[in-house]
Amino acid sequence: MLFFNLAHYALRPWPWIIIGLASLIIYPNLDSLATAFPNLNPKFVKDDLSYPAMLTFLPAGLLGLVITSLIAAFMSTISTHLNWGGSSYVVNDFYARFIKKDASEKQKIIVGRLSIVAMMACAGLLSLVLEQAKDAFDLVIQIGAGSGLLFIMRWFWHRINPWSEITAMASSLIIAMIFFADSRLDTQLFANWAGYEKICFNVVVTTVAWLIATFTTRPTQAETLDHFNNVIFGKESKFHNFPVKILGFFMGGIIGVYSLLFSIGKFLYGEAVMGWTLMGIFIVCVLGLMALRKKLF
Repeated sequence: MLFFNLAHYALRPWPWIIIGLASLIIYPNLDSLATAFPNLNPKFVKDDLSYPAMLTFLPAGLLGLVITSLIAAFMSTISTHLNWGGSSYVVNDFYARFIKKDASEKQKIIVGRLSIVAMMACAGLLSLVLEQAKDAFDLVIQIGAGSGLLFIMRWFWHRINPWSEITAMASSLIIAMIFFADSRLDTQLFANWAGYEKICFNVVVTTVAWLIATFTTRPTQAETLDHFNNVIFGKESKFHNFPVKILGFFMGGIIGVYSLLFSIGKFLYGEAVMGWTLMGIFIVCVLGLMALRKKLF
């Protein structure tokens, strides 16, 4: 998991970032994009056109390889989320648990297939109102931001129950859809709100909602919690050496990863002093994690 975070947040973004920085030089504004592609419908000339525009500089063989990788990434993501949502959530967590507890495997497969078709149809309809990739990104961030705190707290606060999670997910989704619909309709009630203000509003309202749901519903049975903790953590408490784990979390998961990320950026910008400083912080974090390793595990 630590290596994934290091590779995902510190190393993998740089090929994309470099392409984005280069596109700002070659296509500094939307007018330059429109000039470069005069036959393109003006409604498609938006900021996210810069990335595919940069692909035009690739030679034929390399361009085919990149397009193949994009198709593969797209298909793997689509298949993962459709099976995740259809088979896992709809079938196992909803249909077989609440609708028909004695459902046969054949019935579960049928429900899974129907739910996948329904989700594909909904995704297709949603894509018709998304004008650019940033719209989808903002919507996903809004949906996830409100419930993020709960998904962390549920590991440490035994009072959180399934109703807390259902309330958080529903509340965050509703608020995100309200903001999304407002940006598409003529109401424009939140037109003057910045993106971070919408996210903060979603977090506050969703947090209040799931806290109310938590304290107004029954807590999870102690036996269930004990069984879960024993399965996941064994006989050792998850709070064992908790301060050391928090220190390791900040050193490895936050300070170390982002020091490496921005260190690479400083080197690319030619700011060697700041680059080596951040690289030094990253090395200190790595050595610190190695020193804490015996206490962490």
